[in-house]
Amino acid sequence: MNFLNYLLENKEQIFILLKEHIELTILSVTLAILIGVPIGIIVSQFQRINKPVMGVANTIQAIPSMALLGFLIPFFGIGFVPSIFMVVLYSLLPIIKNTFMSISGINPQIKEAAEGIGMTRLQILFKVQIPMALPIIMAGVRISAVTAVGLMTIAAYIGAGGLGYLVFSGIRTANNYQILAGAIPACLLALFIDFVASIIEKAVVPYGLRLNEDKSSKRERLFQKFTVIAVIAVVIFTFFNVGVKKFSEKRNSTVTIATKDFTEQEILGNILAELVENKTDLKVKRKFGLGGTQVAFGALKTGEADLYMEYTGTLYTAILNHNPISEKLSSEDVYNVVKKELGDKYNLSLDKQLKFNNTYRIGVRKDIASNYNLKTISDLERVSSNLILSPTLEFMNRKDGFLGLKNMYTDLDFKKIVPMDDALRYKSLDLKESDVIDVFSTDGLIKTYDVKVLEDDKNYFLPYHAVLLIKNETLEKHPELLGISNELENIMTDEVMRELNYQVDDLKRKPEEVAHEFLTKYQLID
Repeated sequence: MNFLNYLLENKEQIFILLKEHIELTILSVTLAILIGVPIGIIVSQFQRINKPVMGVANTIQAIPSMALLGFLIPFFGIGFVPSIFMVVLYSLLPIIKNTFMSISGINPQIKEAAEGIGMTRLQILFKVQIPMALPIIMAGVRISAVTAVGLMTIAAYIGAGGLGYLVFSGIRTANNYQILAGAIPACLLALFIDFVASIIEKAVVPYGLRLNEDKSSKRERLFQKFTVIAVIAVVIFTFFNVGVKKFSEKRNSTVTIATKDFTEQEILGNILAELVENKTDLKVKRKFGLGGTQVAFGALKTGEADLYMEYTGTLYTAILNHNPISEKLSSEDVYNVVKKELGDKYNLSLDKQLKFNNTYRIGVRKDIASNYNLKTISDLERVSSNLILSPTLEFMNRKDGFLGLKNMYTDLDFKKIVPMDDALRYKSLDLKESDVIDVFSTDGLIKTYDVKVLEDDKNYFLPYHAVLLIKNETLEKHPELLGISNELENIMTDEVMRELNYQVDDLKRKPEEVAHEFLTKYQLID
């Protein structure tokens, strides 16, 4: 019943994301067919290129999808294009392979008979071989279409939209209803696409080649033809609709706001979007939930986004590559270095940094803290060999994360280290599958899971004040955006931000609702 209530309350968002998912899937599968079938036909006619072509297709299929997506970002940016490109690549193998195998596997005697009655090579190919191969070719298309639905959920990682947004958001906030709201429609969509593909398969296969039990009545054949026409119309409409949407976005006075893939970022993104829409005449396109710092900052560099909220410590280390422990800097020192170097190197501007400091901290389960009397990270050093650490993937690989922490607290030597996704680390702690995690000081889940936060007694972690990062090119076009977040400077304290995060993470409220309530409470919007 609770799940049904969630669906009813969020039906508009689910419908929009489902529509995006369908559009992305149709575009990908259509392009894969237009590319894969001709390649399969060419390979069947020129056997020498069989091994290299199939080798490349098999190699692509073996690459992990997330790795391929990450590889494509520097070339295609984020969003629509790399997502389509990735799914097309993964969809090619079954289409190419089935097309090649079905045409090559036709009985040579049939080909000889066709040659005997005077048919040319092209006539044999298009009038004999391809029609006979259609059932197996369509089987490959069906496999690709169903696979594409699942693969397209990953597109949300780089801001392309679709049902994957709900899945990633649900995992991040430990909201099972949200996960199901994304996963179930994706599953039903895959089944529906497979059903439609089976009808098309029957319609395109020549009547004389069908098995006796598959002979269709006149009414069934009319239904099959209608389905084919409807699918063609949907494909054409999808291409047209996406083209119009992209053209409209370029012409309208629109700015794109990005966020990273955790709760606080989505709240800040919604606050920023409402401020822009309320204080200016600009429209806002939201690209929320991008997978990590490099993806979000990369979106800014490639022009896929105009502005987003980042953290001073992250910019200082992960973007500008400064050593976080070379010298101890104040919040103002870090901000000034970041502001100057981002302007010089990347032509970016910063608004004033907000008051709250969402710095890294180390958290442990309450029972572990009690048993070992842990209050500081130095206390953790003497017992770390008995404990399991489950850090986020980003924390594990950042210089201002575990790598630097280990250099500062040299006796940290955990029994086992199991890196994982942001929200899952809290679940792991709660299930007692891990003992220690990294946390952000303003995490709402700290309260939810009753985590003991240890004091950083050697002052290792840098200040991480939120700050608006915006392209100078965007400011030249829209100078009214300058200082758009400055009103938040002193309002957004640690306590305020932690409570906003708690509202979403624990009470399962929508980030946009929490953001709007905050802006209204402090009279920041009309």
